[in-house]
Amino acid sequence: MRSSDVIYEFLKSLADEEEGVKFQRNELANRFNVVPSQINYVVSSRFTPEQGYTVESVRGGGGYIFIRRVCVSNDERLMHIINSVGSAIDGNSVRIFLSNMLSSGILKEEEASLIGAAVSESSLSGIQNPEKDKIRARIFKNMLITVANGK
Repeated sequence: MRSSDVIYEFLKSLADEEEGVKFQRNELANRFNVVPSQINYVVSSRFTPEQGYTVESVRGGGGYIFIRRVCVSNDERLMHIINSVGSAIDGNSVRIFLSNMLSSGILKEEEASLIGAAVSESSLSGIQNPEKDKIRARIFKNMLITVANGK
């Protein structure tokens, strides 16, 4: 298992069991024998609102990071994702969103596959950027809205 995965599982188990987890970045980095930026990476990439977490960071001497599980419905998380997409999105970002929504149970495998196919490079071939990413965002958001309305 990669160190990022081990750190994620450790923090996730604490955040899910308790009212959240509060820690100092340097202390956690020392515990797992990694650089502090590795902790930043895990926190910023795996504890997102789309995955049901809030992160509070207090800087300065004795500063800390506080991760809390937010109890929201899949529909609320889906609407947050739709609102966070913006007016344009690239294919890689769509794949990341879909992967996160699959792993958190927001989307079913079939839904994610259909959405991925609809916004793929091959579906949008012949359209140049920046227009391609604008069209991709509109299709992506409309398909997510359709999923949300069907649940």
